[in-house]
Amino acid sequence: MGHDHDHGLGNVQHEQPLWWALALTGGFLIAELIGAWLTNSLALLSDAAHMATDTLALAIAVTAVRLSRRPPDAKRTFGYARLEAIGALINGGLLFLVGAYIFWEAVGRFRQPPQVATTGMLVIAAIGLAVNLIAMRLLKAGSGESLNMKGAYLEVWSDMLGSIAVIIGAGLIWATGWSVIDPILAVLIGLWVLPRTWSLVREAMHVLLEGVPNGMDLAEVREAMQAVAGVSSIHDLHVWSLSSSKPAMAAHVVVDADVVDSASVRIALAEILEKKFAIDHVTLQMETTSCAGPNCGEASGEGSGAAEADAHHGHAH
Repeated sequence: MGHDHDHGLGNVQHEQPLWWALALTGGFLIAELIGAWLTNSLALLSDAAHMATDTLALAIAVTAVRLSRRPPDAKRTFGYARLEAIGALINGGLLFLVGAYIFWEAVGRFRQPPQVATTGMLVIAAIGLAVNLIAMRLLKAGSGESLNMKGAYLEVWSDMLGSIAVIIGAGLIWATGWSVIDPILAVLIGLWVLPRTWSLVREAMHVLLEGVPNGMDLAEVREAMQAVAGVSSIHDLHVWSLSSSKPAMAAHVVVDADVVDSASVRIALAEILEKKFAIDHVTLQMETTSCAGPNCGEASGEGSGAAEADAHHGHAH
């Protein structure tokens, strides 16, 4: 199986929109923080806090993209692909902290709602909405391909909702004079964002814990491999994610006793794994004796009783 040395072209394509989104959100953050202080709006402060996490999240995302392009070395033989999951995990943690602060602050404002300068609140939120919509447009393409980009996109998406809520809140407060609307909207924003943040954190943890890639059925992979001519059985089958878009696999394959050329079986297995499951980083150990050890099928492959071992590696970067 050949080697494809496309070292992170997708990451290069994702980096430029990240830089543009970072410049937009970072530039507007200062204006929104000043506006929240001048208007005394918690909803606007909530939006500014989200904008702050957007800025930090985008900075983390840019850093992760750049570092993940580093090639493998003697200490990190798989390279730095996992940095995208780490970046997404950090971004999720930031959103949880912001949500906790907003909820805490809202409790006090429910008891004593302060006066809010609705005109300034409305103008600043409208500008923030425009910034967020542009940033979302920049990040949308990469959000379905990279966990890191998905985290950055979710940050901007949540802030966009915050801006809409602030605009609605400013109008309602102006029309009714009910300042309590301000903390209510802040809480509603948090309640909408936090479940999606948890989903992002859970997905990042799944990658870091080397879980089976989302949407992949391990039993289906085993069945497809065992259906290849010459394969007697499969054991010690492991499928995990190097990153959200890079699955990898390792397995021990016991071939039929009458198989003369195990290399042809190995090649057929590698081809079906790539075509059917998009797994192109494959390590197969070919064996002629069934697994007889106490740990067969578990994390350890000891005691397999292999009379022949032949490893095959297929890599696509």
